[in-house]
Amino acid sequence: MVGVEALIIGIAGKIAAGKTTVAKFLEELGFCRISCSEPLVDILTGNISPYSWVPEVDFKGEPTRENLIKLGRLLKEKYGEDILIRLAVDKLRHCENIAIDGVRSIGEVEAIKKMGGSLIYVEAKPEIRFERLKLRGAEKDKGINSLEDLLKFDEWEESLYKTSELKKVADFIIVNEGSLEELKKEVEEIVRSLSK
Repeated sequence: MVGVEALIIGIAGKIAAGKTTVAKFLEELGFCRISCSEPLVDILTGNISPYSWVPEVDFKGEPTRENLIKLGRLLKEKYGEDILIRLAVDKLRHCENIAIDGVRSIGEVEAIKKMGGSLIYVEAKPEIRFERLKLRGAEKDKGINSLEDLLKFDEWEESLYKTSELKKVADFIIVNEGSLEELKKEVEEIVRSLSK
């Protein structure tokens, strides 16, 4: 089970702000890393053995972005806004410290804080995020082909999750517009301050 001295850090921010990079740096510092969507993928692909319990839901499909969003909505309606956080922590219950990438709602933040955790909000200008999206060329980003598409996606995500509200409740805000070294230093500084 997550120990008393354990650190739980949630990471939020808009698409391509650098959430996963922050999570990877935390992993290098000894954290177990999981994304909020991982339990959804696990449920859809039947990979449920790492969990001590699995919510029952009548939903089948490939783990596409659309299906993950639909399944996430269904689970939240049935089991509460914090269901993905509870599942993520349950999957990593044998870990000392946990980094949860892709926190998307106030309910998820509240769940993390109830467990004694903290929230890092990562941000960067849309132009910088669009360049990163082009560089990473991920399948899930293929609908975003211009800066306008990215801004539309931001609006859609904002209407769905109220992402900007998360910035107001974040314990730490990282403006990720510099080098990877600078980002890594900021992450190390945050962990140092939380470990005191």
